[in-house]
Amino acid sequence: MDVQTAADELVATYLRALGAADVGLAVSLFTADGVVPSPLYGPRPAQDFYSELFADTSQANLTLKSVMSGKNQDGQTTVSFWFHFDWRLPSGAAAPFDVVDVATLGSDGKISELHIIYDTVDVRPAFEAEVGRPSWRQARSGHPDSA
Repeated sequence: MDVQTAADELVATYLRALGAADVGLAVSLFTADGVVPSPLYGPRPAQDFYSELFADTSQANLTLKSVMSGKNQDGQTTVSFWFHFDWRLPSGAAAPFDVVDVATLGSDGKISELHIIYDTVDVRPAFEAEVGRPSWRQARSGHPDSA
């Protein structure tokens, strides 16, 4: 299987896991020590991140825009994918955003790190109001402009 086909399959499975809120499927794509640095949740082990994300999600509609693959500066395979995440919070309130996820893969083809990159200016206040707690950057600094 060529690199692009493997990347496309990884992304398709990942988006299926997100859309179905399937913690087991999402985590199966990660190495045992896989980490997800998230703008809202902070750096979390994959199991913890997806458990928390799906608890804070009533629905997720995903639209893939692009998949890119290559190597990082250390020679590790990376897969980046750009998609629209029509996120619905537990109450059904909309918190949509466009996002690029950058996955660093281990030698076994599993994700060792998944960096989530998007503008949280509109999502952060909706998320915090919905869940009743500050997001990661807010909690860490205590200052509302620290996003």
